[in-house]
Amino acid sequence: MGGRFRAITLMFSLVLVACAATAAVAQNNLSKVDAGVQTALQHPPSARINVIVRVQPGRRTSVRQQLDADGFAVRAEHQLINAISLDLPVGALSALANRPDVLSVSVDAALTATGGAAPSPTASPLRETLGLTSKSPRGSGVGVAVLDSGIYPSPDFQGRITGFYDFTRGGNASAPYDDYGHGTHVAGLIGGTGQLSNGSYQGVAPSVNLIGFKVLDSSGVGLVSTVISALEFATSHKAELGIDVINLSLGHPILESASTDPLVAAVENAVRAGIVVVVAAGNYGVNPTTGLPGYGGILSPGNAPSAVTVGSTNPAKTVIRSDDRVDAYSSRGPSWYDGIAKPDVVAPGRSMTAPVAPGGTLAIDHPELLVADASGSPSYMTLSGTSMAAAVTSGVAAALIAANRAAIQTSHPSLTPNAVKAILEYTGVEVTDGSGVPYDRLVQGAGGVNAGGAIDLASVIDTAVPVGTWWLIKGIQPVTTIGGEKDGWSQEFIWNNTPGYGYAVYRNLSTWATSVTWGDNILWGDSIVWGENILWGDNILWGENILWGDNIVWGENILWGDNILWGDNILWGDNDISGNNVF
Repeated sequence: MGGRFRAITLMFSLVLVACAATAAVAQNNLSKVDAGVQTALQHPPSARINVIVRVQPGRRTSVRQQLDADGFAVRAEHQLINAISLDLPVGALSALANRPDVLSVSVDAALTATGGAAPSPTASPLRETLGLTSKSPRGSGVGVAVLDSGIYPSPDFQGRITGFYDFTRGGNASAPYDDYGHGTHVAGLIGGTGQLSNGSYQGVAPSVNLIGFKVLDSSGVGLVSTVISALEFATSHKAELGIDVINLSLGHPILESASTDPLVAAVENAVRAGIVVVVAAGNYGVNPTTGLPGYGGILSPGNAPSAVTVGSTNPAKTVIRSDDRVDAYSSRGPSWYDGIAKPDVVAPGRSMTAPVAPGGTLAIDHPELLVADASGSPSYMTLSGTSMAAAVTSGVAAALIAANRAAIQTSHPSLTPNAVKAILEYTGVEVTDGSGVPYDRLVQGAGGVNAGGAIDLASVIDTAVPVGTWWLIKGIQPVTTIGGEKDGWSQEFIWNNTPGYGYAVYRNLSTWATSVTWGDNILWGDSIVWGENILWGDNILWGENILWGDNIVWGENILWGDNILWGDNILWGDNDISGNNVF
């Protein structure tokens, strides 16, 4: 992820456990509050905190009325997740959490963009390394919503910014702008034409429509409640705005289970509404002090089960895939609290060049990263991070959706988000380290995104066939030729922390329905070994015998067992990671 992680007390104290919190909230209600609120309970009663309160169905109005009567500053209501965000003193948290109609109280955490500065501003053959050609679908007719710092209307977007809403100023429609620059870069990777560079810096799906939602400020920072408001607006106005995909290249450290996380709830609602949601995994894959890899660094909402959570690879500025490597900074799974196997896939994220927002904070602070266009003007910028990898994957999702719509001439429903996710995983290309050993699944998920293969598979799927029947209109070979190399597909997808194999993706299963949360109800096997050093199976206890502290476990030889003691909280901000200054 990018953006600077600010030392915001209530957020970055994180999960140092709430020993003092038990005095403020009844013990039986500690499960109602997340780690950020538990930490806040140790502050003076007069200290202020922004929280998101989820309430029992049908009780939001009465809770709101009581909060107003108590004089608390209600900031917004979130209808789709039945929640209220507000500002109140720490001393009022106990009574609020003890209300029977309150389901959970979560800190309204600051989150940041997930991409940062990178050296070597040299063109990368992005579309080619994804298996795309000049004849490949370009995402025409598909809408991608970019929830970020905004979008500068670069000529590379050719007037395809079809809507723009500024949620840092109440969600009003406005002319597109970007005072930070991260969102413009993300949008360019998704759908820039490369016009100013004579095509050198073309995005993945250069014909998509882009809908901008500004949720981050000029420093690349925003609040969870702001993002939730934007997600709810995008979900409610999906048809009107033509939104098929949402890109979230942002996040914050996980503070609670996905089952109570309000940002995860908003993401899952969007998916249930038929929108593919692509999320950056985070840039917490390596300890910058020791250089050790770190497991468990996935950020929220990358822990949303139904989201497509994306890690970052270094494509080595070549077309072939055999020299790709997972970036050290890319966050590894599993997700905190729930142990969900993430990321789902990985995609190019290192040294990606895309349009710059002139006058934005990134351009001003990092002039050394500006890249000249065909005329010599600094119209582009090179950044790295899982933000960029998520943007690339959103572009691929848009392209495969467009391919499916165009290939099947008869009327048929759009591919569901679950089906799109399964296609992305199933057609993934295995990524290996420098010695040729495959990265484990908590590092690379189902493999590197393969746009060519995903489009080929999507192009032979007829979604109109009855549930339970074969939906391929013709056979397909599970291999894609990229740069002269034949890359076999992973032919797997990760469901309920266990890989599914075989022909499941070739059938119209109820599994792919929008009503199904990814991973629910279906178990493809009893256990799975994620690589040689990590056991992930039946003998795991995530619960009472685990003391939650550090979000990240450093080191390779990890056994997830019954008696794990997590160390102190580790977070960093603007540190140089592997020479890339990813922040």
